[in-house]
Amino acid sequence: MTEAGGLRVYRDAVAVITGGASGIGRAFGETLARRGARVVLGDLQADLAEEVAAGIRSSGGRATAVQLDVADFKAVEKLIQETVAGEGRLDFMFNNAGIAIAGETRYCQIEDWNRVIDINLRGVINGIQAAYPVMVQQGFGHLVNTASMAGLTPFPMNASYATTKHAVVGLTTSLRIEAAPLGVRVSALCPGVIRTPILFDGGVHGKLLQPLLHEAQQRMWEPLRPLDVNVFAEKALRSIARNEAIIIHPAWWRVAWWLHRLSPAIGFAFARQMYNSAQKELAAAAEADNRKAAGTAG
Repeated sequence: MTEAGGLRVYRDAVAVITGGASGIGRAFGETLARRGARVVLGDLQADLAEEVAAGIRSSGGRATAVQLDVADFKAVEKLIQETVAGEGRLDFMFNNAGIAIAGETRYCQIEDWNRVIDINLRGVINGIQAAYPVMVQQGFGHLVNTASMAGLTPFPMNASYATTKHAVVGLTTSLRIEAAPLGVRVSALCPGVIRTPILFDGGVHGKLLQPLLHEAQQRMWEPLRPLDVNVFAEKALRSIARNEAIIIHPAWWRVAWWLHRLSPAIGFAFARQMYNSAQKELAAAAEADNRKAAGTAG
């Protein structure tokens, strides 16, 4: 359908998706293409992005892939300008690329902070700075910025990630007020626990500051029933079509957010429980690793 003001939702829409080679970005690209959109997948993983785009095309969809570093504004601006020149419009900009550097803050180096900020925050800013003027000029468009529940509540063991995601929520909700009179929609996507590469390893360009954290995170996250990424994409796109300001799926994470807003003490208690659980898992993994090493030495 076509919304008032020219925005296409989603048939024949033009959508640029950063981080489009895997995880949520890939799921968005494939789902949007099935709904008739023309998708452009930008990602540092150029070969994988092209593989995804080729799969979309083989299924009858319309997709192209471009190697993209979202921390490079000129590259993002070039992608947007070339897309608009070729398609004549830009309906959606999904500022989705992100990484996590997981572990306690005491183990972070300044280079870790800079990398997370460059991708998770500056990448969103670059996407907005490149796409927003185009949308203002054409009088329609929708900016969808991927934040996280870590942008709404405390998120120990990943403070740098939480820092950038809180910033993305603040940026999005502030810009949403400015953009509405100009015909441009702005939404913050705040996923709960979604089964993607970033969940356990920080993504292909992220890292774990504590080597045993992978096993600990697996045991910690699985009881929270990670949502399949394709199911998430379907639910999120329905919320985007409704122009929701802050989009949270799975639904039960909304309850966690409401409780944190109602009583921050509840949110802090939940975060402390997560932190303590992670510490126990790390201790157990370390003990198992030591036993294994002792057995090998024996």
